[in-house]
Amino acid sequence: MSIPGLGEIPSVADPTTSSAAAVTPTTIETLQPFWEYRFEVPHGSTLDIKLISGTAEKDGTELAPNTPYTFTATKSKINTWHGCALEIICPSGSYDAYTSEPTADETPMVSYLNLHFKLEAIRSAAEKAGQMGPRVLVVGPPNAGKTSLVKMLTGWATRMGRQPLVVNTDCREGMLALPGSLSAAVFATIIDITTEWGSTPSSGPSAIPVKLPIAYNYGLGQPEENMRLYKRVISRLAVAVTSRLAEDPDVKTAGLLIDTGGINASKGGYDHIAHIVSEFSVNIVIVVGSERMGSEIQKRFAGQKTTLDEPITVVSLDKSGGVVERDAGFLQQVRETAIREYFFGNVNTTLSPFTQQVDFSALSVWRVVESSPSTAHEDEIYNDTMLEKVEPSLMMQNCLLSVVYASIHDPADTIRDSNVMGYVYVADVDEKRRKLKVLAPVNARLGDRPLLWGSWHA
Repeated sequence: MSIPGLGEIPSVADPTTSSAAAVTPTTIETLQPFWEYRFEVPHGSTLDIKLISGTAEKDGTELAPNTPYTFTATKSKINTWHGCALEIICPSGSYDAYTSEPTADETPMVSYLNLHFKLEAIRSAAEKAGQMGPRVLVVGPPNAGKTSLVKMLTGWATRMGRQPLVVNTDCREGMLALPGSLSAAVFATIIDITTEWGSTPSSGPSAIPVKLPIAYNYGLGQPEENMRLYKRVISRLAVAVTSRLAEDPDVKTAGLLIDTGGINASKGGYDHIAHIVSEFSVNIVIVVGSERMGSEIQKRFAGQKTTLDEPITVVSLDKSGGVVERDAGFLQQVRETAIREYFFGNVNTTLSPFTQQVDFSALSVWRVVESSPSTAHEDEIYNDTMLEKVEPSLMMQNCLLSVVYASIHDPADTIRDSNVMGYVYVADVDEKRRKLKVLAPVNARLGDRPLLWGSWHA
């Protein structure tokens, strides 16, 4: 089966029908302390990794012994602090991998772990005083390892019994949500290491406890495409996050870990970083992989304090040597895979979406405005809707629409500020019959909720 514009849905192989004569090559990789096993698995290929002795972890989450983990369409690494042996099997396709052999003095992982222990000390002090835990923002240039560092800090905090609230402000990649969304979720249990953050919540069974995020629609590919709208969505997300911190003592103590996209200094990147720092009351800014950027941000926040009257600390860290560039083609395939899995599941979970024919007249569709006047005043992020109501057209074909928690009778600003309840996919548009063919994860009337349409084809 295929989704128009997204290609074929990979079928699930039945192991009972596999040829007994087929022999899958198996290799054993032995890693010394502080070594890393770095691997790249292209789309269409799979790689199975099993820990057979010692201890190892991926992005701060430990591998269970003698448990196979299947990876596909990823560029990542597995590291060990005390040494281990890994069993590597490539049942389909091909992969690229090598072993990095740094010493304790050479690997930046030691500085990342020291950062974790410092944050843990702050959390312990905050717990005793009944105060807010650390609010950490991780920034840096593209392909610096920002998301990997946030996942490591999340995984280590979870293993300490903490419940950090993780925020994703990168509109190009979703966290427990589809691309084009900004989201936040509490991580009280381990992360599924075979995916980026875990699967989007679905009705299927899961071996890893499901995380339930709150997500807001932005719908554009870059913050700079409509900075006012981006800041408005950030502000709305910050309100929801702050409310959770105030209501949940465990989350309040653990604090925030905020991920960002790559900063483009020539397009106002520092400006939106300052907005995030202000809205989330960030008191620790981690700059990864750029000494110059660390110096600029240090100057920007020198002498400033948070709304809680705390100084803003800026820390620069080296990026890992295992960070690899993910080009536009690879990221596009990652986004398409995420959309397919949301509607159809993956090799472990098969989902069956509902197909509906919907009249144009039964829908309330709002389009995200791509750009806003450069002369617009900053205060207009609070009084300009930045949405326009549109009629369905052929341009919507093969696009995602966000279904939001609002009424079709609500004003535009209420619709803009409402969080996402789910997504539908426009498979076909018949302008003559004035009907849309859409895929939805549940059988529900779409006309009861507003739909947001971004101009960015995820």
